[in-house]
Amino acid sequence: MSRLTRLVALALFVAPFAGALPEFSSLAHRSLAGLSTEELNWILPRLAVAPPENPPGPLNDTSAKLVNDAAHPWRPLAPNDIRGPCPGLNTLASHGYLPRSGIATPAQIITAAMEGFNMENSLARFVTYAAFLVDGNPVTNLLSIGGKSSSTGQDPPKPAIVGGLDTHAVFEGDASMTRADAFFGDNHSFNQTLWDEFAALSNQFGAGKYNLTVAGELRIRRIQDSIATNPTFSFVAPRYFTAYAESVFPINFFIDGRQTDKQLDLDDALSFFRDMKFPDGFFRAGQPSGAEGLEVVAAAHPVPPGANTGTLNSYTPDPTSADFSHFCLLYVNFVNQTIKSLYPNPTGVLRDALNRNLDFLYEFVDDPSCPQVFPFAEQIASLNIFINGSAVNIAEADVKHMDYKEA
Repeated sequence: MSRLTRLVALALFVAPFAGALPEFSSLAHRSLAGLSTEELNWILPRLAVAPPENPPGPLNDTSAKLVNDAAHPWRPLAPNDIRGPCPGLNTLASHGYLPRSGIATPAQIITAAMEGFNMENSLARFVTYAAFLVDGNPVTNLLSIGGKSSSTGQDPPKPAIVGGLDTHAVFEGDASMTRADAFFGDNHSFNQTLWDEFAALSNQFGAGKYNLTVAGELRIRRIQDSIATNPTFSFVAPRYFTAYAESVFPINFFIDGRQTDKQLDLDDALSFFRDMKFPDGFFRAGQPSGAEGLEVVAAAHPVPPGANTGTLNSYTPDPTSADFSHFCLLYVNFVNQTIKSLYPNPTGVLRDALNRNLDFLYEFVDDPSCPQVFPFAEQIASLNIFINGSAVNIAEADVKHMDYKEA
């Protein structure tokens, strides 16, 4: 096929969708995989493109306030609404802090987490962009809080997944509190058996409440359960970090902000985990909050990062995984391994969107001892340039956004 013929075919492919909103169902089964770099550079700008928005800043009012209010009533799911493994995001969508469809932009998610739960701004930004970069669509700037959806727009070329938050092993992971491991088939729906364990341990160690003591016991129990029942169980970064954060989020965000004892009522917990609903008259946290208490839970029963090796009870520590003493390694490996594996050679608007979102992700790190990495830099053939016949070597600092090879 000639170059002209291929471009005409691409034009016919794009024509029905150019300028359209990303919520088009006709693209559900189309793919850009297999197209050349030249063709991708031609087609991507003609698809529905939404440049990355600047992330919202902190709230002006960070006090406890009623969030289950008249402006945000709970509603049952409509036929095409999407929910996923995160009870907090599910609740925000069911109350309209997020689009009730379950399809949202990163900025919408950050704003909703702050407005609905008083999540601290920098943490809201970090977890949102981490999830978005592996589970969302960088070109359309949309993420499904549950399963894969055509409403996030045309997929970038494979191996990108754009599978929503249900996607296993890139952000969502094993040993969840009320969701089963992906190995068993459903990693996103409320699991009554796991809830019963949650309640039993709350009764045993928390006098009927969920607190930091219970969180430590439940975390080790869920790890032990997965080691014993899931031959593919993996507990390395980033899941190693998100699992412990998941353990303390209910204490920091699901307790009424007028309450100061850090004891989560089980009826209120069930309202979030199962019903995706703020309890009646619920006030958000009284101050911006994050992962407070994580170190208490992690210290209760220390477990190194690791995984089963294909058989039950074969858990083996993984010294290459980041842990709590090596946060920079979490960031570097997440960017250079996880994200790079999904987007090995992005071009054009896709690369630009990835770089911009990676900038947003790094703003949380912002540590001179952990410099930003740039996996999607412009390629140049050589560092040597010639000025008036003399070779001059360009310093790395002068090509901040470029990967390079020495001449």
